[in-house]
Amino acid sequence: MANISATPHGTAHGIDDHEHHHTNNVFGFWIYLMTDCLLFGTLFATFAVMRTQFAGGPTGKELFDLNGVGLETALLLLSSITFGFGMLSAYARKQGAMLLWLAVTFLLGLGFLVLELKEFAHLIHEGAGPDRSAFLSAFFTLVATHGLHVTCGLVWIAVIMAQSFSSQVFSTRYMDKLQCLSLFWHFLDIVWICVFTFVYLLSVI
Repeated sequence: MANISATPHGTAHGIDDHEHHHTNNVFGFWIYLMTDCLLFGTLFATFAVMRTQFAGGPTGKELFDLNGVGLETALLLLSSITFGFGMLSAYARKQGAMLLWLAVTFLLGLGFLVLELKEFAHLIHEGAGPDRSAFLSAFFTLVATHGLHVTCGLVWIAVIMAQSFSSQVFSTRYMDKLQCLSLFWHFLDIVWICVFTFVYLLSVI
């Protein structure tokens, strides 16, 4: 009888430890995202101060092409939707569908990054590099920091896809990592909406 009564207790204790570990992982990642919010908040504040410091150089209205930036925005927002489908497939334990949606997300994010690098190359070729004015320095720093985060997200997606072929796929640890990646990717979308609105749109209007 002692063994029988000890088994449910041990099982319940194991479940509690599992839930506590899961909560700590996600909560810890939320703390990281909050520090990233502080980083981007500082960069946005710097841009707000420098946005009219052209030093006789070109303004945002003269430089920015909203059509190209709109395409970048569409790709990144669409990638957020496809990642959501990937998460639903993971919860349903559909490995093939999850991999497909993650691959589509990766390609959309890569397309966004390529367009951003082409924009940077064009601006520098036109003599509007980060050394031209305080406005452009703040612009390149803010947008490039977001681009660096997207690059890290793409590497993370590739790693998650590679790990999905292991025996640990859909384990608690794997799903924790996938959920944290989802939070990170959607966070980048929110930051980009702010970049599009406050950097590009307000500079052109």
